[in-house]
Amino acid sequence: SNAKAAEGRKEARLVGEVEVEGRKGGMAPATTGATAVSALLWFRKGLRVHDSPALLAACAGAVHVYPVFCIDPWFVASGCVGQARLRFLAESLADLDASLRARGSRLIVLEGKPEAEIPRALEAWGCARLVYEQDEVEPYALERDASVRSSAATLGVSVVEAQGHTICELADLLAESKGEAVTTYSSFQNHFAKVVARKPIVLASTPAQIPPPGEHANGMGRAVPTVAEFAPSLAGSSSKFPGGETEALRRLKAHLALENGKWAAAFEKPQTSPTELDPFGPDTRSTTVLSPYLKFGCLSSRTFLLELRAATAAASTKSKPPMSLEGQILWREFYYACAKAVGPNFGQMKGNKICRQIAWRDVKTEPAAAEALKAWREGRTGYPWIDACMRQLASEGWIHHLARHAVACFLTRGDLWISWEEGAAVFDELLIDGDWALNNGNWMWLSCSCFFYQYFRCYSPVAFGKKYDPNGTFIRKYVPELANFPAKYIFEPWKAPIADQKTAGCRIGVDYPKPMVQHDVASKENMGKMAEAYKQHKEGAADAADAAKAAKGGAGSKPAGVGKSAAAPSASGGGKRPRSE
Repeated sequence: SNAKAAEGRKEARLVGEVEVEGRKGGMAPATTGATAVSALLWFRKGLRVHDSPALLAACAGAVHVYPVFCIDPWFVASGCVGQARLRFLAESLADLDASLRARGSRLIVLEGKPEAEIPRALEAWGCARLVYEQDEVEPYALERDASVRSSAATLGVSVVEAQGHTICELADLLAESKGEAVTTYSSFQNHFAKVVARKPIVLASTPAQIPPPGEHANGMGRAVPTVAEFAPSLAGSSSKFPGGETEALRRLKAHLALENGKWAAAFEKPQTSPTELDPFGPDTRSTTVLSPYLKFGCLSSRTFLLELRAATAAASTKSKPPMSLEGQILWREFYYACAKAVGPNFGQMKGNKICRQIAWRDVKTEPAAAEALKAWREGRTGYPWIDACMRQLASEGWIHHLARHAVACFLTRGDLWISWEEGAAVFDELLIDGDWALNNGNWMWLSCSCFFYQYFRCYSPVAFGKKYDPNGTFIRKYVPELANFPAKYIFEPWKAPIADQKTAGCRIGVDYPKPMVQHDVASKENMGKMAEAYKQHKEGAADAADAAKAAKGGAGSKPAGVGKSAAAPSASGGGKRPRSE
C-alpha cells in the first residue's frame, strides 16, 4: 500500500526536484541518493516520447513506471468533441503505445473520471510518485489536476508537474509583464527573447528503455481504443492528417527539407493560400498542418523551434515573425501566456478583463440568431466561399488560417453579429487542432474584441475567396451542388440567370440557399455597432482610470504592451496577422 511506499513524498509542483533535461540516450538514471520507487506517468497531452521532461521525471530512480491514459467518459460522449478529433486522439494513443512497447513498456488505458481513477491506480500499484505534463490554462484541466493533487497528498504520493507543453515556463514570461496580460505581439517578442536568453532552450533526451510496469498492472485497464470505438462514423475512412508522434516528426522533417530548407526560411503565413490542396503531394496543404500535433503534444514545441532554426540556419533570406514559421510557434506561446494571465474567463466575454463587452445577438433568446448560427455551422449561408470553408471544417477537421478569418468575421462583426463565444464553441468541437488558449484568443482577435481593433476592415464573403480561387475549384469540391456553375457565377450564384441555374442543375433558393444577409448592408450596420461599443469601452476605461488615479494619488504605471487603448490599431501586422493553426 502507499502507506508503506518509499520515502521522498513531498509534493513537487515542477520538475525541480528531478533533473531531467539534457541527458544522453538510455534509461533515465536515478538521481543521486534517491530510493527506487514506482511512478505513475499520467498522459493527457504530451503524447510523445521525444523531448518529454515528464517521461524522464517518471523514469528517474524508478523501478517501475506505469504509463497511463485515462479516458474521461464525458470527453467521448459529451458531443462537444468532434469525430475528427477523436479519431486523431485514437491514432495518437496507438502510436504512443507502439513507442512505449519499443522501449520495454506499454500504455495502460483506464476509463472513468481521472479524479477517481488516478488516485485508485496510485494506491493499487503502490506508487510513490505521480508525474504529468503541466496544463496551466484550461479551466477543466486546472480543476481536474487540483482534485488529483489533493488525493495524491492524502495518499502520501509526491507530485511532479513537468513543464513541456510550451517553449518557456509561462510564469517566466508573465514575470516580464508583472503578471499582466500582454496583448501586443511585439512586446511579447521582447519578453520571449529575454526569457530564452536567461534560460536557453534544452531538449530532454529520448530514453532507449523505460522501466516496465509492475505486475500490479496486469489485468488492469483496457486495450488502446480504436478509431472504430472513438469515431465510429469515420471507421474505415482514410485520415488526411493521421495522429501520432511518428507522423508529427515525419511531417516536420518533410516540410523542413523542402527546397533544402529554403521553403521554411521564406515562409510567410499570409502569403499561403486557403484554397490550395495537395501542393506537396497527397493530403498536404499550403502550410505545415502541424497544429494538431502540437495541440496533443505529439510534437514538442521546443523541438519544432530548434529543428526549424537548424534547418534554416544557412538560408541567405529569411522571413521574420510574426509572418514566419518561427512567428507561428511564438503566436502559440503568446496566446498561452495571455490565457494564463487572464485566467478561466479567457474563454468568455463576461469577466474577461481584456475583452471588449459587446452586445451580440443572443442565440438563446433570439430564434433567428440561433437559426443563423446553425446555418453558418452547417455551411448553408448562401455564400459559397463561406459554406465551402465550413464544410471543409466539418469533413476534415481543419481549415487554413485565412479561411478561419473569413468565417469568423462573417459570424461576428462582419455579417451575422453573433458572439465569438458561439463560434469558438463550434471550432472547439470540429477542429482537430482545437486548443483552448489559441481558439479563444483567435476568436477575440477576429471579432475585434481584443488584440486587433480595426473593425472597419471586413472580409468580403465574395471577393476574398475569389482572390485565391477565381475558377471556384475549392467551392466545387466542398459545395458540390454548385459544381456545374460557370466561374462567372460560382461565388455569387444568385446572380446567375434561371436558365443557367437549370443548366447547372441547381436552383438557388431550392437546391442551394439564397444569401442569408446582404453583406454590404449588414457589414455597414455592424461597423456602426462596433463604433458604439468601442465608444462605450473608451468612456468606461477613462472613468476607471480616473478612479484609479484618485485612489492612488495619481501614481502607477503599466508595463509596455499592457492595457492598450481600444481605438489603437494592433502593432502586430494590421489585418494580416498569421495564426498558430
